[in-house]
Amino acid sequence: MDAVAQKGVRIALACRTFGVSERCYRYEPTLKSENERIGELLIGLTSAHRTWGFGLCDLPLKISSR
Repeated sequence: MDAVAQKGVRIALACRTFGVSERCYRYEPTLKSENERIGELLIGLTSAHRTWGFGLCDLPLKISSR
């Protein structure tokens, strides 16, 4: 937001004024390499466990990312 960068307005005030959450303002996208690795892991899981849905594939990824 230009208000924060150029005018020195507090982030909280600018977000309220423009109707944007602070979480959205501070969001930083994940790196492309991280997304590619997650995709590779999902493909591996779904190839090995054809009957698994998203919930079952999501759990091992959360555990392995710790």
